Amino acid sequence: MNKLIIPFILIVSLLVPGCSDDETKDVVKEINMSISSETGVMYDLFDENKTYPMECMLVMSEDNPGVWETLGFNTIEGFTYEKSHEYELRIKRTILANPPMDGSSHRYSLVRILQDKLVVEPEIPVDKEIKSEKDIAYHDLCPIDKYEINQEFIVDGNGQIFYAGGSPLPSYNMAQIYLENILDRASPDWVKFQSVPYMAVYSFVLSPLSGEIRLVRNESSSLMFKNVIPESEFTHITQSIMSGQELQYVLVLSNVYKKGLQKLEFTIKKQ
Repeated sequence: MNKLIIPFILIVSLLVPGCSDDETKDVVKEINMSISSETGVMYDLFDENKTYPMECMLVMSEDNPGVWETLGFNTIEGFTYEKSHEYELRIKRTILANPPMDGSSHRYSLVRILQDKLVVEPEIPVDKEIKSEKDIAYHDLCPIDKYEINQEFIVDGNGQIFYAGGSPLPSYNMAQIYLENILDRASPDWVKFQSVPYMAVYSFVLSPLSGEIRLVRNESSSLMFKNVIPESEFTHITQSIMSGQELQYVLVLSNVYKKGLQKLEFTIKKQ
């Protein structure tokens, strides 16, 4: 009797771990994924009432062609998304056998970028009819209070740039004026205002020195200082204006169609 039971127990003990190993293996596969130049809106797993929308990527995988799905900006390891760019990626997708209770069952990592295409127009000169601020046409529902910037910068005689609080910025060629999205998530228009027509792609710059209006291309969430204040003006500020003197610059943030979104102002003060 015992001789029959012992081998059976041994067989079961050998078979069960084998089945368990098969059941707990992650499924890993390389796939192609398209990333839209436009963004979407998603909600946290625990936001059952969809109270706090979050801007995200719109993606389409080869496993589900024709269907755009939402995916968080930082979900693909090794990949940084830039708005107004359209991507074709080769990624490694891992489907977790034992996903965390409070997280996704999918993991993604970048293998390589197959295509990176800028879908907005390149920078072009301001149209001839735009000779003053009143000539700038605003987009639907604008102006809006979506963005905020530092309102004062200090420049010394050596060309070093500081925030009003005294913290230094990088060099003139690398310094940036950051755009902070301050739109209230409780706003009924929050989702609409995250779409491409309401993204600050360009800026009209009204200079207190030249009196001219220039159109510059924004970065994904900032403006390059050197684009807003060209070298000739920066040299004048560092070498010619008096200590304590202030200059006020005006920015009219504009969308991809060069329609105004919002007016912002900041000052440059000579140390």
